[in-house]
Amino acid sequence: MILNIAAYHFVSIDEPEDLAERLREAATAARLRGTILVAGEGINLFLAGAEADVTSFLATLRNDGGFADIDVKFSRSRAIPFARLKVKVKPEIISFRRGDASPLGGRAPGVAPDVLARWIGQGSDDDGRRLVLLDTRNREEVVHGSFADALTLPIERFTELPAAVEPLRETLADATVVSFCTGGIRCEKAALWMRHSGMDNVLQLDGGILGYFEKAGTFGYRGRCFVFDARVALDPALMPAVDPAGMADGQASGRGDSAPVMV
Repeated sequence: MILNIAAYHFVSIDEPEDLAERLREAATAARLRGTILVAGEGINLFLAGAEADVTSFLATLRNDGGFADIDVKFSRSRAIPFARLKVKVKPEIISFRRGDASPLGGRAPGVAPDVLARWIGQGSDDDGRRLVLLDTRNREEVVHGSFADALTLPIERFTELPAAVEPLRETLADATVVSFCTGGIRCEKAALWMRHSGMDNVLQLDGGILGYFEKAGTFGYRGRCFVFDARVALDPALMPAVDPAGMADGQASGRGDSAPVMV
């Protein structure tokens, strides 16, 4: 079996190019495929390979200053769902283009998966405020699954989120809003932007949907979680909708080769 990992970590990086080259060398030595994005604000990665090789890469990563406590999400497939290894240096590890949404200045308040599951069951937070789950992903992803009755946005790109949220301010004013995405990176930036723009009732789901699957299971969620590789989507047991086991080396998927890493 192949071990797949998804992770991001916000930390100030003075020399992104140098870090990118070190990570390229480590991932190449470990025979991993996938995508690593590096920016001045941190790293974002999806990688896959043999379990021992992934473990070796993670040990190298955690020994590099600033990444000792990186949160990693694991899943398995019968084959590597990426065609090759790509390492890129970007202005942001997820493009949002909002200077008021940098987690380097402090994270937005979060809610743990088990707490969110309780709130979903109650229909409110622990103070009795109505609960709104805000999906910060795009239309293509939402089609594969989301939390039941979640508020979804008519967006194709994450950069479109602020314009889509603006008309909803009054509607959401009396609710506790929990933003969520695949693994936490987009809902973290979205929650920061919303709070900085006056919506102080917004929290982020710690670990995103994949973290929720790991810690709370299926409760309140319908369908699968879209991922940007040949597996297409993962169910709450973190099993792929499509397992690329029969595909030849280097032919995993056009999606796995060219799609952006988003978590």
